Amino acid sequence: MFKTFIVVLLIGLLAWAFQTTRPPPPSLCGSPNGPPITAPRIKLKDGRYLAYQEHGVSKDLAKYEVIFFHGFGSGRHDGSILTPEIAEELGIHLVTFDRPGYGESDPDPKRTMKSLSLDIEELADQLGLGSKFYVIGYSMGGQSVWACLKYISHRLAGATLIAPVVNYWWPGFPANLSKEAYYQQFPQDQWALRVAHYTPWLTYWWNTQKLFPASSVIAGKAKFSHQDVQLLNKMLAVHGMKERPNVKQQGEFESIHRDMMIGFGTWEFDPMELDAPFLDNKGSVHLWQGDDDGLVPVTLQRYIAGKLPWIHYHEVADGGHLFPYADGMREAIFKTLLLGEK
Repeated sequence: MFKTFIVVLLIGLLAWAFQTTRPPPPSLCGSPNGPPITAPRIKLKDGRYLAYQEHGVSKDLAKYEVIFFHGFGSGRHDGSILTPEIAEELGIHLVTFDRPGYGESDPDPKRTMKSLSLDIEELADQLGLGSKFYVIGYSMGGQSVWACLKYISHRLAGATLIAPVVNYWWPGFPANLSKEAYYQQFPQDQWALRVAHYTPWLTYWWNTQKLFPASSVIAGKAKFSHQDVQLLNKMLAVHGMKERPNVKQQGEFESIHRDMMIGFGTWEFDPMELDAPFLDNKGSVHLWQGDDDGLVPVTLQRYIAGKLPWIHYHEVADGGHLFPYADGMREAIFKTLLLGEK
């Protein structure tokens, strides 16, 4: 009788553990009881849908076609990287889109860095952006730029990475350098990244359980700099507390959790081994980084820039993670990429 009780107890514990680590299925847009479809979307070759939004001047008036990749926990609505003034002055047509699983874009359980770059190429083709276009990625979206440089560089006119999130496990980093930068993060973030890298199947459980602190970014307690706090207060004073679109409406697992699993997992390539994408000097790649960024260590960006001589590196003094939204920065970023201004 006692042995039977132990066996039943063990089976119950295993069943409980399985259920707690298993994420719920996504609530697909347009499905019964799922979120409504409100955005324009394209249908990809594999049947998934990608939601997008257009900003700036119209395509027929545009001199420059740019695709912007949003950061962690954001979406297609974030077109604020381009102001109306810059769009009119330079003639920019900007396309933003929900990366797979975010907003109204279908999840992609098989997502890789390569598959995302091919999604971007399909988006450009279906929207008629031309044979070549520019890409800009901010924060977690910067990783998509690396993927484009690897897999679809022949389609790019130029590229900009803004405070791009780094993967501490890229093999090109010296072990001591990546380790030092890794331990500059909050302890709970160190653990969240360890889980995403070594045991990705536990990512959902780790970031939803209540026993240990999960990711500070997910909890809304990110390691912001003094400048970041100032910029956040300024944005709040100007725009007030606006209701933000629910970019995680299809489920946290297929949006922010999969972002962590892909971004900090084992990549198919090492960005520090990429060849120069523009041998004819008809395009350029820029990397912008604040030297006081608490989320992305500046030491690792400096190392990447040193390893890749074709990268134009721009370090912003006293800049935090939100430095692009400081006065004059967005204008500088676009003019540097599109006009070659320094």
